[in-house]
Amino acid sequence: MAPVAVDDLKKPAQVGISKPIAIAEGNYFNPAHYPPEDLEEDPNYKYNDYKPSFPAHVYEPLKEQLIVDRGLSADPKKANLLGAASKVTQLTSVIGTEILGIDLRQLTNAQKDELALLVAERGVVFFRDQEIDIHQQLELARHFGPLHKHATTPVPKVGGLEEVHVVYNDDKRRPDPSAFSKLELWHSDVSYELQPPSTTSLKVVTCPEVGGDTLWSSGYALYSSLSPSFQKYLESLYVVHSAAQQADGQKAAGLPIRRPPIETVHPLVRVHPVTGWKSVYVNPGFSRYIRDVPKVESDFVLNFLYRQISENPDFQVRFRWETNSVAFWDNRIVTHSATYDIWPATRHALRATPHGERPISVEEYERQTGKEAKDRQIEVWKQQGIKVTPKTIKSEKTRGYYD
Repeated sequence: MAPVAVDDLKKPAQVGISKPIAIAEGNYFNPAHYPPEDLEEDPNYKYNDYKPSFPAHVYEPLKEQLIVDRGLSADPKKANLLGAASKVTQLTSVIGTEILGIDLRQLTNAQKDELALLVAERGVVFFRDQEIDIHQQLELARHFGPLHKHATTPVPKVGGLEEVHVVYNDDKRRPDPSAFSKLELWHSDVSYELQPPSTTSLKVVTCPEVGGDTLWSSGYALYSSLSPSFQKYLESLYVVHSAAQQADGQKAAGLPIRRPPIETVHPLVRVHPVTGWKSVYVNPGFSRYIRDVPKVESDFVLNFLYRQISENPDFQVRFRWETNSVAFWDNRIVTHSATYDIWPATRHALRATPHGERPISVEEYERQTGKEAKDRQIEVWKQQGIKVTPKTIKSEKTRGYYD
């Protein structure tokens, strides 16, 4: 595979166009991301068949698929889903909802559609004590879109589950803090794909007593926090997302790469097709630079946004997993990161990942739909009967802490 010429990378952005890229040579890898295949077998471990493996399959490059978001068919009040729950808890004002009393194996199509809408609005939705198995999890995920097969990360040892992403850590693998920074771990799954994921689900099948939490950060809330002039500037920008680093780590670990790595250009601010709300769409894991601006400007803007994602608690929710907990999150509007504080305990989870639509910019959304893209926070305030104009969003001169 021939490398892409540097001059080609400097040409004006071709939005949504993916292209193969060369894999860099190098003897390095992140042990937290690339588990060994030769794990010791424990005959008493219930989920041996779902431990990680790296089959040397060859996948064709992905092509654009028609996606119709299931949330568009949902009852806006979500009466079928929420009415069946024993308890619904909003975990923060901007992100995260926990639902009790629902068996995911028993969802009707109407409830599935409403779940897609709820996840689109709240970013991430949690369920506990779920007996849903991986085959049922995949069937549920297919309701939201065609499933993604990952080019590098592990799949279960048992055959026929290539659409499953395995997350696995145990006492044989101690994370090397020299291999990664906490900031770099924040990501939106495979954002370099032409059609990155939508309503993704993860079930934890083995969980430590404490540790191994996951945090999610809202791209809606990040957008809403910015000044109107800065929002408009960001809406004009496009970002290169790259699979190269992930593929480099795979190659350095001596593991197969099942699909050639690509880079794809996406709008920095995208609009969710169901809510019509604007979200910042960058992440330290896969975003590399802003097209057609000076490097110093690109670095400054991206680093500012990365810091807001990772450091601003107003945008975040943190979930403490239990065995058989399931999370659904919308990769189009949130980033997430795990905590690596569990060694030597075992943490084992299985992910199903539907494709979403090609990310669309504010301009493209408004041209295609004839609707105005919205700021989530302003829309929520309107629903609460609060009239807000941009002038009332400016920061106050008086600062202090009143907790």
